[in-house]
Amino acid sequence: MRKAALLYNPESGGSKQRRRELDAALRILRSGGAEAELFPTESIDHAEEQTRRAMAVGCDTIFACGGDGTIHNVAQVLANTPVALGVLPMGTANALAHDLGIPLRVPEAAKAALTSMQRRVALGRLTCQGFEGHSTSCYFLVAAGIGVDAHLFYKLHSGTKQRLGMAAYYYKAWHMWFTYPMTRFQVKYTEPESAEMKAADVTELLAVRIRDFGGVVRELAPGASLDRNDMRLILCRTRSRVAYLAYVTRSLLGGAWTIPGIELAYSAKAECNYVAAAEGAPKVYVEADGELLGSLPAEISVVPNALTLLAPG
Repeated sequence: MRKAALLYNPESGGSKQRRRELDAALRILRSGGAEAELFPTESIDHAEEQTRRAMAVGCDTIFACGGDGTIHNVAQVLANTPVALGVLPMGTANALAHDLGIPLRVPEAAKAALTSMQRRVALGRLTCQGFEGHSTSCYFLVAAGIGVDAHLFYKLHSGTKQRLGMAAYYYKAWHMWFTYPMTRFQVKYTEPESAEMKAADVTELLAVRIRDFGGVVRELAPGASLDRNDMRLILCRTRSRVAYLAYVTRSLLGGAWTIPGIELAYSAKAECNYVAAAEGAPKVYVEADGELLGSLPAEISVVPNALTLLAPG
């Protein structure tokens, strides 16, 4: 790491504390011999623009200073380039930082970056029907979801948390969880050890790339890993809300018992569409790394050797 850019949103919560942490990170990186500069961002488009500007002035490392959404935005630009993506965790969940073993306090994360190694990994890629009616696609690092979780994002993404506060936000999410119609859609996928195309009618599909989400969830999809050139699919064939809650409880407790109607599979590609009998049914929405993208039809795939990550060895 010779020259680094630290991308951050100055309007995010706790901005004064955030700026103090970023200033500390700058001092640490500079004391380690790296040239480092702050790049403030105002929006998703501006974050991508600032990432390109940092690359144009010779930065070999771009730090996403935020949560998984910030990382997601920066990764769109750094995909298929030699520039490394670093992480200074300043979000709520920080799932990728947990998986990579990056310290969750910003100064410690900056110190760890000075001795971290570059790690080339595959990226997930999701293509779906965008909200404007045309195809849209993006890369993802953590997970992509279709069905239940994306529907909640669709209902809650328009500033609800900021308007109502966290307590009301969670209440609304809980209410929608119990009223969502569990619309079925079809998934077609091929497992690595077989050329045979498999199909399943599901109410939720998660395509997971990381092993450790951190916090209470921890290992949501056992066997998932950034070191693999495939995804760990969680196929929820059931409409049972009890089964969903049982699966989450299994993750919370680190258990390995089977949940009827929920299966795991490895695959490098999955195609998702409405089932024939679902004509006129509600839309099924699609998200990647918590960013709402659109609706079915969708395709999820893996792009090998697509991104350089800076992570502790």
